[in-house]
Amino acid sequence: MDEDNKVVADIRESFGKGAARKLRATGKIPAVVYGHGTDPQHVALPAHQIGLILRKANAVLDLQIDGKSQLALVKDVQKDPVHQVIEHLDLIVIKKGEKVQVEVPVHVEGETAAGTIADLDLHTLSLEVEATHIPENVVVSVDGLEEGTQIHAGAIVLPKGATLLTDAEALVINVHTPQKVDLGEEAAEAAAEGETTEEAAAEEAAAAESAE
Repeated sequence: MDEDNKVVADIRESFGKGAARKLRATGKIPAVVYGHGTDPQHVALPAHQIGLILRKANAVLDLQIDGKSQLALVKDVQKDPVHQVIEHLDLIVIKKGEKVQVEVPVHVEGETAAGTIADLDLHTLSLEVEATHIPENVVVSVDGLEEGTQIHAGAIVLPKGATLLTDAEALVINVHTPQKVDLGEEAAEAAAEGETTEEAAAEEAAAAESAE
């Protein structure tokens, strides 16, 4: 566990939108912790620290509640749709050694063969991993891959201890040559159309002057 993920959680006793708004005004975020047959705990967490931790996917928090340590996985983050400010967190109680199912981002490294590009068709892989060892991402190298190369989920090397839950046949990366769009004819037509419009406008102006 990262020491930076150790978070002091205050027990929350006031509820409702008004209470949550006042809490956020003091730099705290309302959250609920549940799971493993325990009663839900309503807590308040430091907003700035939580914002930094949530830059990584599948963050695990080491909550300090009344002097006791409780590991919790971030299950859901509710944000203000306009300002993207974190408004509430749902946290799941986890235990060391247990397995959890998570969506892990796919990170592409390297450059494909000249003239080709690699399309990322699947941005995350569903994995079963140890709760306290959730990988930040799954790295896939496309270095030197030729046109027509496809990488499916089952061919990706997973972090130690991880089990693939995504369909092994699911397409993750597709290497291809981008289609060339010939804008020559379209540009010529547009230019000709523009000239015709200008000529028509000039003729109309000349006719108006003659009428005067």
